Amino acid sequence: MIETGDRGRTWLLTGASGSYALHLTGRHELLHLHWGPRISLAAAEALAAAPAPPGRGFESPLDGREEYPVEGGPRFVRPALSVRTDEVRGTAWVFTGDAVDGDELRISFDDPLHRLAITLHYRMRDDSDVIERWTTLTHTGPDGPPVELLRADAAAWSPPARDGWRLSRLHGRWAAETQLERTELAYGEHLLSSRRGHTGHQGLPWLALDADGAATEENGEVYGCALGWSGSWRIAVQRLPDGLVQITGGAGYDDSGLLRLAPGRSYTSPVFAGLWSAAGFGGASRAWHAWQLAHVIPDASEPRPVLYNSWEATRFDIAEDQQRALAERAAAMGVELFVVDDAWFGQRVSDRAGLGDWTPNPERFPDGLGPLARYVHGLGMRFGIWVEPEMVNPDSDLYRAHPDWVQHFPGRERTEFRNQLVLNLARPDVRAYLWERLDALLSTTPVDYVKWDFNRCFSDAGWPGADYPQRLWTEHVDGLYALIDRLRAAHPAVAFESCSGGGGRVDLGILSRTDQVWTSDNTDPLDRLAIQEGFGQIHPARVMAAWVTDSPNLQLNGRFSSLRFRFVSAMAGVLGIGGDLTEWSGAELDEARGWVELYKEIRPVVQLGELYRLRAPDSGLGAVQYVRGADTVVLMWLHAQRYGEEPPALRLRGLDPEATYTCLDTGAAHHGSVLLHHGLRTGLSGDLDARVLRLRRG
Repeated sequence: MIETGDRGRTWLLTGASGSYALHLTGRHELLHLHWGPRISLAAAEALAAAPAPPGRGFESPLDGREEYPVEGGPRFVRPALSVRTDEVRGTAWVFTGDAVDGDELRISFDDPLHRLAITLHYRMRDDSDVIERWTTLTHTGPDGPPVELLRADAAAWSPPARDGWRLSRLHGRWAAETQLERTELAYGEHLLSSRRGHTGHQGLPWLALDADGAATEENGEVYGCALGWSGSWRIAVQRLPDGLVQITGGAGYDDSGLLRLAPGRSYTSPVFAGLWSAAGFGGASRAWHAWQLAHVIPDASEPRPVLYNSWEATRFDIAEDQQRALAERAAAMGVELFVVDDAWFGQRVSDRAGLGDWTPNPERFPDGLGPLARYVHGLGMRFGIWVEPEMVNPDSDLYRAHPDWVQHFPGRERTEFRNQLVLNLARPDVRAYLWERLDALLSTTPVDYVKWDFNRCFSDAGWPGADYPQRLWTEHVDGLYALIDRLRAAHPAVAFESCSGGGGRVDLGILSRTDQVWTSDNTDPLDRLAIQEGFGQIHPARVMAAWVTDSPNLQLNGRFSSLRFRFVSAMAGVLGIGGDLTEWSGAELDEARGWVELYKEIRPVVQLGELYRLRAPDSGLGAVQYVRGADTVVLMWLHAQRYGEEPPALRLRGLDPEATYTCLDTGAAHHGSVLLHHGLRTGLSGDLDARVLRLRRG
């Protein structure tokens, strides 16, 4: 709901339980008033009428209080907007109007000198407390010099004044993504960013703040922000000298320039979403999840299928008869989607060749992928493939024909990582080629699923001959989005997974156009618990792909673990299997069939239910709980039993204390009040033990 007061100069947005308010002064300053629990329009007007804090000669009364700080004028804080023409840098705007379109508020300004129109967009839906914000900039022309956008953030956020704040963020690296870290927010500026051309393994574009570190998993106020952008990004968190906090975020990692706006051209930033929750970190996570399931993720109400991926079984040594043998075992296990990973195309016999040549290898698949796809369908499964369209090997037909299509600087060596270079998707001819090849593949082969990978970062991000080469950084991502959107529109039955060497491209932008994401190349079931704990801070289990692979885990650490532990670890998200099934014993295949059957029963609760983190994975006993309607699922893992002591009971959450819950696994009846206050005995023992419990409210 959007309300306007104070003769059209105060706006109040109200969601499920929270409100957001802002006010325009007579000097065209757009000030932040409130972000938190619900307030009335009268209360917002009273905040607008309150006297400003006393000024200080070396500080700006606007810093930390503006909705969208620009460069120039009486400001010293980091600007969200920095622009220039040939002679003038900075912005001085005047208010030009507002508009309400359903649940969207638009507030517009104009910089007459630059002839730049600035529109700030706000959306707060009735079923959520997430506020979506973005910015549109337009050169109103009709002539004159272009306006260079040095920095154009999506939004600025201003939590209320508090004595201190704790900052939560997700950091990591390849095979160790989404590691949760919480630290005191010190005075000064703190940058979270990626300058790698993609979201990055090193950090997700998300943060949370809680006052004085007082919030717990289920109690206390938490303010969070998340950016929907799949390229280089920056979020700046500033604790100002007076203690106020300002958060800005958007595309690009610095102020070197995004693009030039010619007369008549516009730029629309990605969405930078914000959330207030009074229910601790767990409540904030559930609110983020519900919003994404309702408004971001395509077809989110449909649970994702159990998949098998052949990569770890075959690597580059791939053949059609071998894939058929794996498919037969996967189908017998109850798998619903069979995915052929790398090496089905071109001369892809190793990672040194073939990327860019998206036609089946004639020696390995003499009749194309169609016969294998139809065979998989005959086994009752869907069929999927792996692609990496944004990359090319120098040893490929594509690169030999178009060496100018890769990112590079003239006269410089073309740096290779993983024996590959990055195609410049900002170029229309590159996008046209990829559309032609991928559309032809999906049109001629019954493919149901595409795993879209991105396995190296930008390094030599040059675009020789371009009028403004810096625009490559944003227009590559725009090109990626346009290509996926076009493919989805032409092939609506095909599902897409985002992958980037594991979890290197996970964000709200890519999730708005893909069905799930590959969380990490690390499939060790114990390591995965911490990775999944961090992932769930912002994103739901419905998109979190997790695999059961072989033991020992030869890719990373050689750890031995039971099939039980591996399955229960992976069942916390979208279950997948990636081991070499031809080496599994009959007993292992039978056990796996049972786990797949169990997962299908609990899948609606896990993928679409509310998540409660009962115990962190580093506590020795880790556990998560999912609640959907009358059903509850608890997944628990014991790392190691010490001194023969029984693990502590698990106190459940989100239950009705007046109801009775029946355990579908044991038949025992439990009072909700007892489960909430006293807990449930786990029955776990030894090393790397795990269990699934299903409860149903009577």
